[in-house]
Amino acid sequence: MMNGYEYTDMDAILAGSFRAAIYCRLSKDDDLDGGESASIANQRDMLEKYCEKQGWEVVAVYQDDGYTGGLNMERPPDLKRMLKAIERRQINLVITKDLSRLGRNYLQTGTLIEDFFPRHGVRYIAMNDGIDTMRENNDIAPFKNILNEMYSKDISKKVHSSYLLKAQQGQFTGCIAPFGYQKDPEDKNHLLVDEETAPIVRQIFRWALEGHGPNFIRRRLEEQKVPCPTWWNRERGFRNVRTKWEKKDPVNGRYMWDFSVIKDILMNPVYTGAIASQKKDYRFKIGTIGGKKSRRTGLWWRNGMSRLLTARALTSCRTS
Repeated sequence: MMNGYEYTDMDAILAGSFRAAIYCRLSKDDDLDGGESASIANQRDMLEKYCEKQGWEVVAVYQDDGYTGGLNMERPPDLKRMLKAIERRQINLVITKDLSRLGRNYLQTGTLIEDFFPRHGVRYIAMNDGIDTMRENNDIAPFKNILNEMYSKDISKKVHSSYLLKAQQGQFTGCIAPFGYQKDPEDKNHLLVDEETAPIVRQIFRWALEGHGPNFIRRRLEEQKVPCPTWWNRERGFRNVRTKWEKKDPVNGRYMWDFSVIKDILMNPVYTGAIASQKKDYRFKIGTIGGKKSRRTGLWWRNGMSRLLTARALTSCRTS
């Protein structure tokens, strides 16, 4: 029995025909109220036991840890892989802990349930919500989709408000410290000068103040075999990504600097001890819209952040 549904002898007969995929998702928002019960491990364990009880073969387990379900249904990588497997006819049953695991965007989740899954002959089950597309009584599903999106939108507003308040107080709200800085171990919203990479930033500004542009600076950094910021972030375990040059040349690609990276460093007010925040407009379900705001329309604060150079030096680089 599953939330009032009794599975009959016919289900037992059909059990061997199902190739099941388990999908688990956990976003940062879920940590606010989901606790241990919402964890990826618990979702997977619960669903594997359920499939075993029903006699369904689990051909794949897909799990997206740390991905929101409210903005873009195709962004979580394992969800995308699962949909590709469905298109290849490798799966004909998808099961999640509840409907919100599939997503909190009611239009896109509804499209999956009402169009994509049926079109590809896939049965969908949201175990805790009692939703099974092989049954007739799934009228509650659209309403649950709407409630899930309302919850996601409410969380989004709260998170944005929290970031805005921190920014107004002059606190750093980024995921990774700007190149030349490191996060204070005792306060993640405060930046400290990184003595290992700060000299590189200062040298970049020295060249700029001498009248040299980003292309000249890029060539000098390459000649001196100075690793790019992406390499530093990867070495320190912040991000496991590689630049296009590193992919082409794993040995020397680290020394290739992108023009835009140097330009962004020269334009960033953080090196004078100021914090620039809310530089882009964000809309729920759409994401970032438009380009970066100007200094007049963005939110800028000066605070007690450690400086790498004077404000005059930054202004000189911008006007040169």
